[in-house]
Amino acid sequence: MRSSNQRRCCIFFLLLLPFLSPANGCACGGGGGGGQWKVLQPSIGVSAMHMQLLPNDRVVIFDRTDSGPSNLSLPGCRFRGGSNKKALRRDCTSHSVEYDVAADSFRPLTVLTDTWCSSGSLAPDGALLQTGGYSSGERAARTFHPCDDYTCDWEEHPKALAVRRWYASNQVLPDGRAIVVGGRRQFSYEFFPKQSKSDSAAVYFRFLVETKDAVENNLYPFVHLNIDGNLFVFANNRAVLLDYVKNRVVRKYPPIPGAEPRNYPSSGSSVLLPLAPTPTEAEVLVCGGAPLGAYLDAKMRRKFRRALDTCGRIKITDAAAEWTMEAMPGPRVMGDMVLLPSGDVLLVNGAAVGTSGWELARSPVQTPAVYRPASPAGARFEEQSAASTARLYHSSAVLLRDGSVLVGGSNPHVNYSFYGVEFPTELSLDVFSPAYLSAGNAEFRPRITSPASSPLRLSYGERFTLEYEVATPIEEVKVTMVAPAFTTHSFSMNQRALFLETAEKEGGILEAVAPESGKVAPPGFYMVFVVNGHVPSEGVWARIG
Repeated sequence: MRSSNQRRCCIFFLLLLPFLSPANGCACGGGGGGGQWKVLQPSIGVSAMHMQLLPNDRVVIFDRTDSGPSNLSLPGCRFRGGSNKKALRRDCTSHSVEYDVAADSFRPLTVLTDTWCSSGSLAPDGALLQTGGYSSGERAARTFHPCDDYTCDWEEHPKALAVRRWYASNQVLPDGRAIVVGGRRQFSYEFFPKQSKSDSAAVYFRFLVETKDAVENNLYPFVHLNIDGNLFVFANNRAVLLDYVKNRVVRKYPPIPGAEPRNYPSSGSSVLLPLAPTPTEAEVLVCGGAPLGAYLDAKMRRKFRRALDTCGRIKITDAAAEWTMEAMPGPRVMGDMVLLPSGDVLLVNGAAVGTSGWELARSPVQTPAVYRPASPAGARFEEQSAASTARLYHSSAVLLRDGSVLVGGSNPHVNYSFYGVEFPTELSLDVFSPAYLSAGNAEFRPRITSPASSPLRLSYGERFTLEYEVATPIEEVKVTMVAPAFTTHSFSMNQRALFLETAEKEGGILEAVAPESGKVAPPGFYMVFVVNGHVPSEGVWARIG
């Protein structure tokens, strides 16, 4: 674990870092398993509570604005509104940064309304749409339009939402809008951006009332777009299929076995597993969390209970869908699940004991695991190399275009705390490179040679070609598309991976078929990969719809 002095980089030095040559970083992590860890930045000055990869290979990272000063100065003091007494009325530090992946550098951004426990998604044009938060940010929407000249910044709209949205979840819809579901004491959903009068009001959603318990274990509901255009919504320990157009529940799924809560503050995680070409089936995986009563035990009695060590998997397209339970390598709460271009799932971050919340977790889980959906039950998990840094409450992880995973955050305290605490606030950025990026796999890694320009423009159902090179083919080459996710609080919103129908026309030329509709792939930007066995190429950006 790095020293406090390393964490407390001076503000002046932090402002210089974006303009210095990239740090080489050091290889980190040990133990068995695959993959490798590397420190990218010892400190970006801001703890990464929220992260979103943009289609120019920049990552927007931000924390809350009411946690006191960060460790990164903000040129010019700006008035920060809101009635919350913890917020600084004049704050000369930044609470958001833009991280340039290629340059391994970052710059401060200006966000004023409070983004604490907010949600987000990408618009079809690649802009980050960010919704809700706390106090001054509870009805706010924010946009960040990517640019290449380092001049873009947050644009804020303080009263854009119909109601307060704190701990809500977003999902991009087939028409390109985002639906914003739930939030603390909000049993409704609404749409953003507002395109008509019908979008202006919140829509009552009784399921969120039915799943609320004494500690609201239904916050940050897991929301996935099904291939029929309806929404799979999981809250607490139950799930439904919602027709949001007609505002009716079209299917109720059985409770997950064990009836333990899986949403915030119990904080498991969930993904829609990669979809097959022209899919007729869709499966959801829910992993980890904390047992019923764990939050109150930790908060009121300082009793820290063992996290859940099970995953539930369900085929949501089946008329008589049932959960299948699997055991993880160990207990995990506050873990992040990241879809990899190989079709596997990475589980990273979290704790083995306790729940989400300030000071409410112990025993960090620093060993990631890869879940292989196509392997036989009982043989799907493989533990990876351990990280050197504990990532607990308010950490995050996102897939990058080279197939690695950016990991940051961890601040299990009310304010930034570096001394006299068991788990200091973490301001660093690490990258995890799965085993497919190892030197031993270099000869198997494809390289896309055409198209050379980015993004590739696609229409639904369109046939398109990719040219690639690979030293050693393993088996039939596949093409995958992965949507960049908005990640916070153990849930990657809008995360989606698709295998495409693919045919090899001749050596080194693939013909692939784009997804058939916005129900399968909502409009917007995706990373497209050529995959040789389980070894993906670096991705190219594509825009569909």
